[in-house]
Amino acid sequence: MMAANDIHALEAVFVPGADNHRDFRNALGSFTTGVTVVTAMTSDGPIGMTVNSFASVSLDPPLVLWSPAKSSSRYGAFTGARHFAIHVLGADQDHLSAAFTRGGNGFDGIDVRFNDEGVPVLPGTLARFECTEQAQHDAGDHTIIIGKVLRVAHRQGEPLCFSGGRFGRFAV
Repeated sequence: MMAANDIHALEAVFVPGADNHRDFRNALGSFTTGVTVVTAMTSDGPIGMTVNSFASVSLDPPLVLWSPAKSSSRYGAFTGARHFAIHVLGADQDHLSAAFTRGGNGFDGIDVRFNDEGVPVLPGTLARFECTEQAQHDAGDHTIIIGKVLRVAHRQGEPLCFSGGRFGRFAV
């Protein structure tokens, strides 16, 4: 059994700053998240982005959030979108995650439909939250976008997880 002092000796304690961004990202990567694809419609057509910055905010009213990076080439399209959909991916849907990362092929070859607000939706994901923008908040190098949930789709299944810079499955 490891003594409490031994555990603390294994920790790297630091103040996050410009000289240790990688260490900060590695520490954040210790928190396992689900993987989502956020979609919206623009004047140039449908757009999507893989994100792991998704969270529930409120049950009443039904609110969720996600936060795009200001450095993303898709940032302006998403912060300008009035409606969007957040798709929670299943463990067998890593191909959807790859399609919407930087350099991915987007909607090419993917089954897509459009909801009543004209937002592209990906059928068959574990959950889908179809939203209207409720608020945006500046948050450093990201913007927090809060959506009021208009509709939800849900099915049972194992989630796709992201931890330590890798995609994987939840093991029990």
